[in-house]
Amino acid sequence: MEYQKFVDALFELGKSQGFSDMEVYFQEGKNFETTVFNQEVDRFSISEVAGLSFRGLYNEKMGYAFTEILDDASLEMLVREAKANAEAIESEDKVEIAEPKGRIEPMDLYSEDLGKVAKADKIDFLKKLEAEAKSLDERVKSLSYNLYMESEMDVKINNTRGMDLSQKSNIGICYVNVLAVSGEENKTGHVLLIEKDFDKFDYKAVAKKAVEETVSQFGASPVASKSYPVVLKNETAADLLGAFMSVFNAENVQKDLSMMKGKIDENVAGSLVTLVDDPFMVGGHGNKSFDAEGTKTMKTEIIKDGVLKTFLHNNKTARKDGIESTGNASKASYKSSINIAPSNLYIEAGTHSFDELIQMEEGMIITSLQGLHSGLNAISGDFSLAANGYLVKDGKIERPVDQITVAGNLKDLLMDVEAIGNDMAFSLPTGAAYVASPSIKIKSLAIAGE
Repeated sequence: MEYQKFVDALFELGKSQGFSDMEVYFQEGKNFETTVFNQEVDRFSISEVAGLSFRGLYNEKMGYAFTEILDDASLEMLVREAKANAEAIESEDKVEIAEPKGRIEPMDLYSEDLGKVAKADKIDFLKKLEAEAKSLDERVKSLSYNLYMESEMDVKINNTRGMDLSQKSNIGICYVNVLAVSGEENKTGHVLLIEKDFDKFDYKAVAKKAVEETVSQFGASPVASKSYPVVLKNETAADLLGAFMSVFNAENVQKDLSMMKGKIDENVAGSLVTLVDDPFMVGGHGNKSFDAEGTKTMKTEIIKDGVLKTFLHNNKTARKDGIESTGNASKASYKSSINIAPSNLYIEAGTHSFDELIQMEEGMIITSLQGLHSGLNAISGDFSLAANGYLVKDGKIERPVDQITVAGNLKDLLMDVEAIGNDMAFSLPTGAAYVASPSIKIKSLAIAGE
């Protein structure tokens, strides 16, 4: 059945069965993923997803159901299951279907050219990347990960309060991990590239960066255990911020699962720190004009000059706190319930070059962190993570460092920010959320080594 005809019939049937306000969330997408190993295609996957979720208020409770097929049988099933779901809900939290508020300007988030590039050309890019990396240094033995993936998504939201929205987007991602061997030492280094323009996927530049990062780690050893001034490299700072992003989720705050609970209008970071979620970010990858509830998105300053100003909200959490939604409702897929997620979450860049940041008599550069999903606590803010990096002396990198542990507390780390770089970089996306950061200089962090 044609989409709009199906929606109209669903709303009519739902109304006849006692539903008041109703909503449809439709998602249709394509995903392409391929990897190359030793000049052979190691993995090749093309998948398509399409489905529709139905939400409706029945006796002031929100019922929910979903389907992958738009036919007459699905109409009956959606209404029946959503009604049963609503009747089973015991929560007293009030949930509503959003009313359109103001004009939502469409955003150009889809690149026609990206989708037209032949898959053979994308595979050829990976083959050239692998060959180039191996040619740059004889110690490079393989690319343990040599991936190109591309996703395309079309989202529509319609409801009985007059909402009629659609948004189409696509993105390409290259991720390469180089393995180099020297004697008994094995070292790895990676590069992430996210673009909508395939011409910007430069295999020579990606290979050069990945190989240089990898071979620079040979000869690494621990450092003496003590507190050091630390520079968190941009992608590493973004990884840490992404691991802690749940502390700014209003639902977690309301459930006492965030260290930031009760700290609105308090200093939670140094005055240099401004943390932003910006769905209109120039060069951003999580841009969107409306969220999963159809609420108009907005740029949100979560922390402004070190002061916590707000959390990220959907309509439910905003109503609970007596404020307006920040436009951060999120659905992992059409099957999922409404959650909260940022679009482009980042710490605002400063003016310092990386060379300026490392002007330390003695200090550390942290280039990678391991254990981000198990070595931190969002309620206390404490973290203890295995790390790699470089020892800095007299403003210059002296040698690589490994087998160390970085420990501290997120609030203390944010309060101790001394300088912020101008080198913004994104980490790997977490679902639909993209997190970025410049390199950040921290006054002191505890390092456990020798």
